[in-house]
Amino acid sequence: MSELSHVRGAKAPPLLEQTIGAALDAAAARWPDTLAVVSRHQAVRLTYRELRDKVDALACGLARLGLEKGDRLGIWAPNCVEWMLTQYATAKLGVILVNVNPAYRLAEVEYALNKVGCRALITAAAFKSSDYIGMLETLRGDRLPDLEFLIRLGREASPGFLNFDDLLTPPGAAERDALVRISEALVPKDPINIQFTSGTTGAPKGATLTHRNILNNGHFVVETIGLGPGEALAVPVPLYHCFGMVMGNLGCLTHGATVVYPSEAFEPGAVLAALDEERCAGVYAVPTMFIAMLEHEGLGGFDLSQLRTGIMAGSPCPIEVMKRVMGELGCSGVTIAYGMTETAPVSFQSALDDPIEKRVSTVGRIQPHAEVKLVDEHGQVVPRGVSGELCTRGYLVMEGYWDDPERTAEAIDGEGFMHTGDLAVMDADGYVAISGRLKDMVIRGGENIYPREVEEFLYSHPKVLDVQVIGLPDARMGEELCACVIAKEAVTEEEIREFCKGQIAHYKVPRHVVFLETFPMTVTGKVQKYLLRDRLTAQLGL
Repeated sequence: MSELSHVRGAKAPPLLEQTIGAALDAAAARWPDTLAVVSRHQAVRLTYRELRDKVDALACGLARLGLEKGDRLGIWAPNCVEWMLTQYATAKLGVILVNVNPAYRLAEVEYALNKVGCRALITAAAFKSSDYIGMLETLRGDRLPDLEFLIRLGREASPGFLNFDDLLTPPGAAERDALVRISEALVPKDPINIQFTSGTTGAPKGATLTHRNILNNGHFVVETIGLGPGEALAVPVPLYHCFGMVMGNLGCLTHGATVVYPSEAFEPGAVLAALDEERCAGVYAVPTMFIAMLEHEGLGGFDLSQLRTGIMAGSPCPIEVMKRVMGELGCSGVTIAYGMTETAPVSFQSALDDPIEKRVSTVGRIQPHAEVKLVDEHGQVVPRGVSGELCTRGYLVMEGYWDDPERTAEAIDGEGFMHTGDLAVMDADGYVAISGRLKDMVIRGGENIYPREVEEFLYSHPKVLDVQVIGLPDARMGEELCACVIAKEAVTEEEIREFCKGQIAHYKVPRHVVFLETFPMTVTGKVQKYLLRDRLTAQLGL
């Protein structure tokens, strides 16, 4: 009988059994004068001691408002130093940080804040084409009944909003003592973060993560890429994702490394400048970001000689792109990571000493203290070399979906395994290659989109009778959304797109809109999306 696709990660080094706040205090004690964070677009540079002091001040400021352990506080902002301060200040109080996607529009932010009952929201004034203040003024009151405190970034004042900087008033001795008592009463298994993932039933789910989940995951990810104290890591990926706030912020925290934010949102030139001027040893990016850097007209003018490591993740990593990153960017130690928000996020990662062919064709091997098996449709573990659904168990699996026991039970089985919905193949050496998806999730430039969520929205268009959303191949983004519409009456592609703009996040607006008379169906009445994909890929010349 051949070996089965079931592996367990190393048990050494041991798990970190501490809270995020305790980890920050330890870092400030161990590396007080080492740079903790550089936010280039804000011209802010903080050492670990300075970071700890600002975090303590913010935590006391939030406590002054009456926020306490278990309360939910949302943050709706692009990458900035205030994001990191909020992440650590809430962790010291035991307040659960709720990540709100900067691309969310009216209906999405209303749903997210109400789903988890946010008492407070820290928000940017605006970002790109989104007027956050305007949207919140529309929603405040009856539409957001749990929201007591609106806190805005920036120096301008907005009626009914507190200013973030006012919460940084230096605390008194009694407040500091109270913060110490609060922090010491927290335990690693306390929930501390909620991240929304799109749901197959149309409503996003709030994956609830603990200190232990995310602190350890960030730690082992950065341990794998070999980043050391004082070395700089460029983090152009968004902080509202695990990629930024866990693999970036927390991974650097446990290693005394420096987080560098090149800009508030990804700009290839800003990343290249940061890699050069901050002498970054590593960089995180999704494949589309690496492609944009490789194609930047000024690439040859940047000194990237310090760059040696990093991670490419977020969507399938094309082999040719991986080779170019290693060759043209000189990032010979770039690794591949695989996971999902519900597993904090990384379960598999390639190693610095893995053969090139393994690093470009697989997602590596299992992380420490994790357990993974690949199963067939009956839940039986498949032999090596056979495709099966990837299921993960261990410290990294979320507590569950916030206030949703039914969907939690669907995702996490009775043995504690998280069912990812991804199909994978494991080789004789334990390397895993992702071969497909059980679910219909579309990955567009690193953003996970579940078609049902977009379908539910498009169903509300008065001229749409039926709609199916699929992913079609795209050379730049990996996949783009296509809305297949059966119309009630005459409607144009542009009308469909305009209906979406400003109502759902920009990356969920379909790139392609096609009109059909019928959908291919099974005999039991289920739409055969794979036939739609094949037909339209050919029809559109993709």
